[in-house]
Amino acid sequence: MVRSSPVVDMNKNFKSSLKIAHLRLSLDKKITMLYRDLVEARNSRGMHSSDSHTPSIESSGKSNLPKKKMLMVIGINTAFSSRRRRDSVRETWMPRGEKLFQLEREKGIVVRFMIGHSATSNSILDRAIDSEDALHKDFLRLEHIEGYHELSAKTKSFFSTAVAKWDADFYVKIDDDVHVNLGMLATTLAYHRSKPRVYIGCMKSGPVLSSKSVKYHEPEYWKFGEEGNKYFRHATGQIYAISKDLATYIAVNQPILHKYANEDVSLGAWLIGLEVEHIDDRNMCCGTPPDCEWKAQAGNVCVASFDWSCSGICKSVERIKSVHEKCGEGNGAVWSALI
Repeated sequence: MVRSSPVVDMNKNFKSSLKIAHLRLSLDKKITMLYRDLVEARNSRGMHSSDSHTPSIESSGKSNLPKKKMLMVIGINTAFSSRRRRDSVRETWMPRGEKLFQLEREKGIVVRFMIGHSATSNSILDRAIDSEDALHKDFLRLEHIEGYHELSAKTKSFFSTAVAKWDADFYVKIDDDVHVNLGMLATTLAYHRSKPRVYIGCMKSGPVLSSKSVKYHEPEYWKFGEEGNKYFRHATGQIYAISKDLATYIAVNQPILHKYANEDVSLGAWLIGLEVEHIDDRNMCCGTPPDCEWKAQAGNVCVASFDWSCSGICKSVERIKSVHEKCGEGNGAVWSALI
């Protein structure tokens, strides 16, 4: 009996493994395409966005053409009362005017303030946002009723709206009191672009708070076991990114995704049972100066900076400009980023 050599067997095993990996990748792509088609079909029937100012293919009336591939879509979470916060972001790290749309065309980076509607139709709050949007053209309006205790629902609405509107590798949620270096964020996400399902942020596992007197009280604390237990690992809510497959999954399944009291816990819960790579990137949660300043001076520019004690930059309207001056990557960084 003639036996094959170990080298031949190794080659056969290698080719077999390569074939299986290729089949898995093809299946991932097919599933993603099916999810996206389903989301677009649903949204074409029932969802309408007022972000009509975007000079892009999908809003130009040429909907039969394929969407341009983007690197990332950033939704900056904001509220009706946060006009000064939005202006402070516009004056620091967020491009304005034509630069905002140039960033989309040249770098594939979409940045929008995301906000829903008030409970009263055509209220003074909604009209104020409409006026602000007419001036800056930088809002993504969601089919969502605004409210602090509705952040989990708003997050689902953002991902659903963004997936239907833009075809991107990543979808990013950021709070409006956080400083961001767009070039560093783009470079960081581009590094993980080849991975099918990634969840990126500063992973944490805080205590489940059963007391009703505390800020982050969890009414469903009993689901997490004995008193004193901690949550599963999840990205802190100030800034996180998920890949297209995961955003599409949320969009398709949003009616049956359970909402916990805290938005970042909810997102972690939606993803915990999936084949997802959790990436803990501490560069996405630097402190404000001197922390991010020292890191920038050492050549390790932060992706995002905020104060943990305030769940954002403390007194961000007054301080974000100083943070930007000391920890910013420079105005040209995002345009020269290799993505």
